[in-house]
Amino acid sequence: MSTIPQDQSAAALASARQTLQIEADALIALRERLGGEFTAAVRLMLACRGRIVVCGLGKTGHIARKIAATLASTGSPSFFLHAAEAVHGDLGMVSPEDLLIALSYSGTGQELLTILPAVHRIGVKVIAITGAPQSELARLADVHIDASVAQEACPLNLAPTASTTAALALGDALAVACLQARGFGADDFARSHPGGSLGRRLLTRVADIMRRDAAVPAVSETATIFAALEEISRKGMGMTAVLDAQGRAIGIFTDGDLRRLIEREGDIRGLTIAQGMSRNPRHIAPDALAVDAAVIMDNGRLNQMLVANDQGRLIGALHMHDLMAAKVI
Repeated sequence: MSTIPQDQSAAALASARQTLQIEADALIALRERLGGEFTAAVRLMLACRGRIVVCGLGKTGHIARKIAATLASTGSPSFFLHAAEAVHGDLGMVSPEDLLIALSYSGTGQELLTILPAVHRIGVKVIAITGAPQSELARLADVHIDASVAQEACPLNLAPTASTTAALALGDALAVACLQARGFGADDFARSHPGGSLGRRLLTRVADIMRRDAAVPAVSETATIFAALEEISRKGMGMTAVLDAQGRAIGIFTDGDLRRLIEREGDIRGLTIAQGMSRNPRHIAPDALAVDAAVIMDNGRLNQMLVANDQGRLIGALHMHDLMAAKVI
């Protein structure tokens, strides 16, 4: 494996620090410059009854795509429109109830300038984000946000670096401002991220992962200890529920209960399950969040928990392994 000479390592580190400093300075300057045009843009976004269409080209197009994704995941329906594809038919995806956010640092991108009259004709409002307040794109937009930077981090001052960072951060600022204005919360976020860990934690219910029907170990309160042990062995949960004549869970018998019963009684051959079970077992409702079940089980150092309805009738059972398999914990 090759190594970087010491002098080159120092130069690379200095370059990285200089890049980050330039981009940090650009963001601070942008923060201080924000004012009425930003709030006007937020008002347009909140008033939008359709979708927020974020449009760009080249490096700015990549930033536009990310802004659209952030908006969509934080309560503002949005999609990315490639400026070059828009002038060749994709503009048909834009409806009169939509809002267009156009990104171009120079404000002179011909593709964007071509589509603006078309979207204006159907009544679509336009927010422009550029680094050139006097550009044609800035003048044609309903709202313009100045995202100019003093210099690019590129030593040639050519490659979009600080300018794309500023545009990306500005997109985040717009998304968060709209999120907060809408009262968008963790539950809303989870609904748009059902495959993520937050989605699993906030959307998965006990009923989604509990064991049901024949998979649930259960015996009557008159069963013998040995009948209960057979049920525990067959169902593989390390416990069995104990039910009364109405199907209510009045007890639970676990491996731990068995050890304690043997220590206390010695010979258990003539005993019934009612003599060895733990009464009034903890249970949880099927519509409870699985993450709440995980907290209860962890705090109570429980490996299993029964699932019962409001009348106490047994309808399922939950093992800690079920929570782990569902990635709730």
